[in-house]
Amino acid sequence: MPPSRPVIGAIAALVFAALGGCGGDDEGGGASDPAAAPASTEEGAGGERVNVGGDEALVWGKGSYGVVLAHGAAFDAASWETQATQIADQGMVALAVEDIAPETILAAAEYLKQERGVKGVALVGGSAGADGILQAASQEPAAPDQLILLSANQTVDGLGSEPKLFIASEDEPVADVSRELAESAPGDENEAQILPGDAHAQNIFDTDQGEPATQAILERLERFSRE
Repeated sequence: MPPSRPVIGAIAALVFAALGGCGGDDEGGGASDPAAAPASTEEGAGGERVNVGGDEALVWGKGSYGVVLAHGAAFDAASWETQATQIADQGMVALAVEDIAPETILAAAEYLKQERGVKGVALVGGSAGADGILQAASQEPAAPDQLILLSANQTVDGLGSEPKLFIASEDEPVADVSRELAESAPGDENEAQILPGDAHAQNIFDTDQGEPATQAILERLERFSRE
């Protein structure tokens, strides 16, 4: 016996719903065709996904001052979400790069200026990300307005005179690098903040020194931002 009309209608409705669920999200740029996705359209829990220099990055907030965040080797762009949200709450634009190469960091700073209309950019990084920032800033000293680095692993030559804050834990092996950078780098607004403990770079945020480190970063950003 053939199925009744109500049964046929129900089956058709289910098929239609299933097909509709497989379609791309027009607002998100079309998930079915990643190559067709525009540069910055997808909003998620980790911030707005954008394309910077051919690599993915995440953006939080709006404002006239920008902050590029470069993660450590054991982390990713989304690991900055807590700090990026706090930066955005201060009326700034925070952009976390996935690729921490110097070229990408510089491209991110230029993206914030050209696409987000910021007037100045701070570079903030931890460990390998801090090293990438040091290389980027030595290549183009005029690119950043300030540097904030957690547990940098190396010193470099050729930095500009922009303000610099170097944060490290007193019992980690690279603590002296931060001290040396603060003393030897050009500029009159360089500071080393050495915190108790042995946590390295972004791991500091998971200790009881996380709040002091965060406040030092936010205060520094506010102090040297250009409106």
